[in-house]
Amino acid sequence: MLKPNCECCDVDLPPQSNAAMICSFECTFCRDCVEGVLGGRCPNCGGGFEPRPIRPSALLEKFPASTERVFNPDHADGRGQR
Repeated sequence: MLKPNCECCDVDLPPQSNAAMICSFECTFCRDCVEGVLGGRCPNCGGGFEPRPIRPSALLEKFPASTERVFNPDHADGRGQR
């Protein structure tokens, strides 16, 4: 599922964004939060991040990105860890 935003700062991350990063559970964060605030570790699972793949535009019509936003401002201050 292509999530539309960063879970930490809520910045928009459209399907074609090169700034979107995901963990193995597809938690989605922007590159700035991953490298700065989160120190390269997912606050939900503790795993690392990889760039989110870009879905081909032809497939976006058949398999659109999610419109459901996930946002947890506690990630920004380290309280979002499970």
